[in-house]
Amino acid sequence: MPYFYIIIAIIVIILFFAGVRIVRPTSRGLIETMGKYTKYAEPGFHWVIPGIQRLYLVNITEQMFNAEPQVIITNDNLNATVDAQVYFKIQADEESVKNSVYNVNNYKYQIVNLARTTLRNIIGTLTLKSANSERSRINTDLLRTLKEETSKWGIDIVRTELREIDPPKDVQETMNKVVKAENEKVAAIDFATAAETTADGVKRAEIKKAEGIRQARILEAEGEAQAIKLVNEAAELYFKGNAQLLRKLQATETALKSNAKIVVPSNSELINVIGEMSGVLPVKI
Repeated sequence: MPYFYIIIAIIVIILFFAGVRIVRPTSRGLIETMGKYTKYAEPGFHWVIPGIQRLYLVNITEQMFNAEPQVIITNDNLNATVDAQVYFKIQADEESVKNSVYNVNNYKYQIVNLARTTLRNIIGTLTLKSANSERSRINTDLLRTLKEETSKWGIDIVRTELREIDPPKDVQETMNKVVKAENEKVAAIDFATAAETTADGVKRAEIKKAEGIRQARILEAEGEAQAIKLVNEAAELYFKGNAQLLRKLQATETALKSNAKIVVPSNSELINVIGEMSGVLPVKI
């Protein structure tokens, strides 16, 4: 009898440890009894009846699946190799975890194929150039479609990322040549604009210089005219009927400009004229 109880105790211990289940915080569990859902397992310790009950663990952390590269024919009949990534997570509430297990068969496979089909539908309506320039719109459309289609699976599509849209090799080479030509064209336009700006600056500087020379000549001419006017007035006042004396005065002015020394007799008419013009009268001795 003692051996019998020992055997029973060992069997109970084995069954106990065989039924121990630990659910980590990154998972949630569904417990089924004889194939029927009976309990939702939160993180922590759980015990199931071995052979009668079964615990299914579901990962609720964010996951990423690659939609795998595929060749898609664009609207302009070019073959583009397209690749995308889908980020999703199963929501942690009981209903969502149940839906991810009972409403869809292998949700990972389903999401990948749904993403591939959606990409074909979206990019098939675009040209290769517009597909490359409208990546954000493609991501938005893909995300919206996946969210709508997986809403009953208890899955939250976090984001989608279009990794690449690669055209055929010959098309890529042609596109590179076009981009190079566009860059060279822009550089040529910038150079021409800079040269035009420089030429315009030189032109304005020459115009300013010519205006300055013109103004200086006008001022010089006005000064000469004023001088001639003063000479005429002096001639009318002091040298009327005595042109010879005016010539002597002009010769004296020219000599004085050259710092030449001239001796003029004190009783000369020239001395009287110079003194009278300057407001000084000669001293009589």
